[in-house]
Amino acid sequence: MQRFNSAPIVTVVTIALTFMLFSACFSANAAPLSVKEVAHGVYVHQGVHEDFNENYHGDIANIGFVVGTDAVAVIDTGGSYKVGMALKQAVRLVTGLPIRYVINTHVHPDHIFGNAAFDHDPVEHPIFIGHEKLPGAMALRKDAYLRNLKNELGQAAENSEVIVPGETVNTSRKINLGGRILTLKAWPTAHTNTDLTVFDENTKTLWTGDLLFVERTPSIDGDIKGWLSIIAPLKSIPADLTIPGHGPVTKNKNAAFDDERRYLETLLRDVRNSIKKGEDMTHSMASAANNEKPHWVLFDVVNPRNVNFIYPVLEWE
Repeated sequence: MQRFNSAPIVTVVTIALTFMLFSACFSANAAPLSVKEVAHGVYVHQGVHEDFNENYHGDIANIGFVVGTDAVAVIDTGGSYKVGMALKQAVRLVTGLPIRYVINTHVHPDHIFGNAAFDHDPVEHPIFIGHEKLPGAMALRKDAYLRNLKNELGQAAENSEVIVPGETVNTSRKINLGGRILTLKAWPTAHTNTDLTVFDENTKTLWTGDLLFVERTPSIDGDIKGWLSIIAPLKSIPADLTIPGHGPVTKNKNAAFDDERRYLETLLRDVRNSIKKGEDMTHSMASAANNEKPHWVLFDVVNPRNVNFIYPVLEWE
């Protein structure tokens, strides 16, 4: 009776299973997300300027990944499982290195719902990282976020989940992708109470999450005064390239932060004056920061929400 060596059979089976999993990933979903290499090993997909309540497709945030010599870090994953899968496919078109980290810059649904695509991977088990307050914020908002996503996307929301980070950052932390160090920094309450930035020391590229908006009207879900207070330290970061949470990548982050600060200061001043004059919130929503309208996309949608958010707080100053 002839004897057979089992090793080649195991190898063939392993290769076949890997190929099947890889093929399934591509066949079960839309085409890989379009990404651009904006610096060496730094890939970005720029989201479109859509509002949550009208023509929303789950793809409005800037998301992407950084490739080291040993591993990959994904930075934000998009607004649905479907978008997350398309991002994962984009990673696989660039590199076969393992995805070791998935980093969320803050709690908002357009940045986190793609997490499930990476959490459900049958081969890789990346570490999810976020601000120290992110797990609590996710737990509080989970049900509402899922309900709203299903209402907005319908069937396209399928498999989307809130995946809580297994590791958190309370001040700062460095992670090594192999020849590439990323510095993660947690910030005090500003855009939200869960804001985290990522700085790639090799290329001096800064991922700000929604601490920086370019073109799109900045939205407030935290503390407008806190946000204004951290713009100076954000400007001091020696970045050659900056990836905002929304809008195009910029080589001049300080000018972009100045634009954002101008809007926030104008909004804060106008709402304070409205309260001082005894004007109600509805009046303030229609008038505050109106001279900023020509400078921002979706102003008529986002700005009234900002007034609605900060007016009750400022009443108690």
